[in-house]
Parts: sequence; C-alpha cells; structure tokens
Amino acid sequence: MSTPPPEGERIAKRMARAGLCSRRDAERWIFEGRVTIDGEVLTTPVIIVTDKMQIRVDGKLLTEAPAPRLWAYHKPDGLLTTHYDPQGRPTIFESLPPSLPRVISIGRLDLNSEGLILLTNDGELSRYAELPSTGWARSYQVRVYGMVDEASLAELSQGITIDGITYGRIEAEVEESADHRRSTNTWLFMTLYEGKNREIRKVLAYLGLRVNRLIRVSYGPFSLGDLKPGQVKEIPHTEVLKAFPTAR
Repeated sequence: MSTPPPEGERIAKRMARAGLCSRRDAERWIFEGRVTIDGEVLTTPVIIVTDKMQIRVDGKLLTEAPAPRLWAYHKPDGLLTTHYDPQGRPTIFESLPPSLPRVISIGRLDLNSEGLILLTNDGELSRYAELPSTGWARSYQVRVYGMVDEASLAELSQGITIDGITYGRIEAEVEESADHRRSTNTWLFMTLYEGKNREIRKVLAYLGLRVNRLIRVSYGPFSLGDLKPGQVKEIPHTEVLKAFPTAR
C-alpha cells in the first residue's frame, strides 16, 4: 500500500492518491472551497499535509488511501470519458458495474471512439501513465474513408506540424491485405507516443482521410484482448506492480 513520507505531502497529491480526483481537479476543488483542514476552509493548494491533520472533502473525511488497483474497460462508441456532462450525454462512469469503487480514467477516448480505457482508484497511477516522460505507446485500429498514400503514412514517423501544432512520432501502416488502392475504406494500424487531443483524426484529415471507426487496442503494457464492448476486468496486482514503480 502506498504511504506518504513522514514529512508529509502536497494536499493535491494526497487527494489524488486517495482516488478522489486528479491533482488538477484537486486544486480546482480547493479554490471552490470544498476542502477543509482541521475545520478551516482551505484557500490554496500550496500546503503540505500530514497524517495528523483532519482533511475533509465536501464534508467527508479523507481516509487512508486504499491499495492502488487497475481495471481494463472496453469503451463502446457513444459514451463520453467524463464524470459529468452538462449536456446530459451518457458517460462511461454511468455504465460501469456498481461493484466498482470510485475510479478515474487514465487518458480519454472521445465520444465516437472505442476500445481500451484503463481505470484506477489511484490518481498517482493515472498521472504516471499520462506523463510524456513515461513514454507509454497507444495503439489503434483505424478505419478510414479515402485513398491511402502509404508514403505519406510512413512520413508520420518523423512527426508533423498542422496549423501550428506539432505532433510527435506516429507509426502508421495499412493493416489489411486486400488492394486498398482500389478501396475507399481501409484499416490502418497506428501507434502514438503523445496522444494530443483528437490527434489521429486531425492528422489523417490533413492527409485527406476521414476516420469512420477508431478502436484503441493497447495502452502501454496493457491490451484490450478479448474484452467485449462494455466489459470491464481487474488487472492482477502483480501486473500493476510491474508497470507502475510507485505502486505498493
């Protein structure tokens, strides 16, 4: 089980480690006046907390962080990766089994994308996996409409700049064996190392291709496997320990 150092830790890290939210959300909650320490409303996230302090979030006592856990979830098309949508659209968290504890997602998939999402009860695991320095690859099967130029796909390995935004190395290749040059629907296999917002759709649109299906099949060392849409399974703790050096 992960434990804080004797001298304490930042309040946002403590909240994330307890699985309440990300560090960024923790800071926002603090500015919204939702966090108290020893009965006083906290007004800044720049504070070190210890086990001797009584921390409450929305009036509820922040207890010791549970052991970090990880789940693989096959996100179906048509769900948002968010805890709340002001437009009332369905979210992945509304579709999860009630037996799961409160979890947060590692990364996101947009409304019309499918495939693997990792879920965790520990905000520090989420932060580690999403850090660019961690270097976890994300792989996708992508069906596109349009005529594919394999030379243009190969050039993506050098990175590309579109509308002032630079996208890092992308590995992309035609996945199907049929003569895609005569087809208007082609499956590609693509691997990203950064994962900017809607990166695949924007890059392929720049190449004259329209994405009509996008499935994430792996994230770092974890794969979608045979999970069906909507299914979720817990990843063994031994695998979590191998992938996350800070997990206990």
